[in-house]
Amino acid sequence: MLRFENISMVYRTDSVETHALREFSLDVEEGEFVAVTGPSGSGKTTFLNIAGLLERFTAGRYLLDGKDVSALSDAETSRVRNEKIGFIFQGFNLIPDLNIYDNVDVPLRYRGFNAAERKRRIESTLETVGLSSRMKHLPSQLSGGQQQRVAIARALAGNPRFLLADEPTGNLDTQMARNIMELIQSINMSGTTIIMVTHDDALAGMAKRNVHIRDGRVSDDGSSVQLANVATA
Repeated sequence: MLRFENISMVYRTDSVETHALREFSLDVEEGEFVAVTGPSGSGKTTFLNIAGLLERFTAGRYLLDGKDVSALSDAETSRVRNEKIGFIFQGFNLIPDLNIYDNVDVPLRYRGFNAAERKRRIESTLETVGLSSRMKHLPSQLSGGQQQRVAIARALAGNPRFLLADEPTGNLDTQMARNIMELIQSINMSGTTIIMVTHDDALAGMAKRNVHIRDGRVSDDGSSVQLANVATA
């Protein structure tokens, strides 16, 4: 479903050249839940930005559903990103002046869905995350865990091919973090592919597969663990 082939990403200034990714290769299959870990500066965020079509890379190929997305125009890239990728951010990124219903509605309006379809999707995803009774509340009236659930509903409403989660529990206490992780696990069990960047080994352990990045390269793609899990299933 998602394939990185020898991706390199180099940031250049007048005097400095920084290699964020170096011949980075990784495959993610449909239905996987992959946790990406690594020390600060290892390339995790760059990987996530490229996977989410938020950044273009310097060399290599990125195949999404078998299509080389590096050849797409800016308009085509935006369309693919909006239709196939959902984002969950550490900081929730909710619009404070909009209620929960309208926050989930915003990306659906950009997609051009009619009002009836948007209503169906919003109500369905808010029910999935357990917030049907709060849809007229503002973000400030919710706890941090509830705000992250709204962010997850917003990501799910577009029915993406996969979710990219960037430290989705980073702003939550331990119990709220576990609740959010259990919700993410259940979403994955329903068939949605999830790629999550985290620094927390305990949370990474809740994923089906762990990929470790160091110095811009995959140092462990989790294949041996994944095969072991299959063998004991």
